[in-house]
Amino acid sequence: MTYEPVYTRTPRNAFVPSPVFVGILAVFGVSGWMTWTGFGNVRVDVFLFIVTGWLLSLCLHEYAHALIGFFSGDKTVADRGYLRLNPLKYTSPLLSIVLPVIVVILGGIGLPGGAVWIDHRYIRSKAKDSLISAAGPLTNVVLALVVAVPFLIGVGPKVIPTFSGQYQLTGDTSHLDFWAALAALAFLQITASVLNFLPIPGLDGGSIIAPWMSPAYQRAWNLFAPYGFILLFLALWQTKLGDWFFEVVFWLGERLGLSQALIQLGLELMRFWNGSTY
Repeated sequence: MTYEPVYTRTPRNAFVPSPVFVGILAVFGVSGWMTWTGFGNVRVDVFLFIVTGWLLSLCLHEYAHALIGFFSGDKTVADRGYLRLNPLKYTSPLLSIVLPVIVVILGGIGLPGGAVWIDHRYIRSKAKDSLISAAGPLTNVVLALVVAVPFLIGVGPKVIPTFSGQYQLTGDTSHLDFWAALAALAFLQITASVLNFLPIPGLDGGSIIAPWMSPAYQRAWNLFAPYGFILLFLALWQTKLGDWFFEVVFWLGERLGLSQALIQLGLELMRFWNGSTY
């Protein structure tokens, strides 16, 4: 006897942003204003701005998965609250929120976390299945481009290296703390985009190609999926892979007008417990 999924009615408030998301958005906006104006402890302002900005991107990343899943046939994502941009509704808040935020704070990298759960019994197309997985990292790509727009058009300051090994600021250097924080936030989106597109079991990149595998390969792939995230985490911090990864990410950042020195300044400002940076 085969099981056929039952169509569920979409709740009326399925697409209404949750109070949790609105609260994060409000803190992001206020902390951005505080960073711009230098209100209070600017390092704490930068911390709140970057962390809440990263949380918003996590919400939008998972929302993209759920939204494409919804329109691809899985209406159950609405019942689970995935379309309300509430990070507390994710299958694993620890992996989806807590761990990525800790890694951002300590390592300055947008590590992918857990995901929304899609009922693939509703998905009747391999292409749609792959698109659901690709929607998340594509969202990070869009966010990286949006955040980098001021740097691409030359609004923010530019930091250039000198022959003495120091850095020199050019252009409009007012509100430097804000621009450094914004550069760091764009950098995190780039790291998340690159990592999520890696064809590794358990990551979005692996899920993109998995539907096109034979059933035998899919079973083997899914067997390693729980460990792909952990192995990637260890490789980035314990092997040369981490150095190569950051070289690629900084190179991509430069293509978007982001200075490595400005990014590093933003990440250092975020770690307010380390004391003065400049």
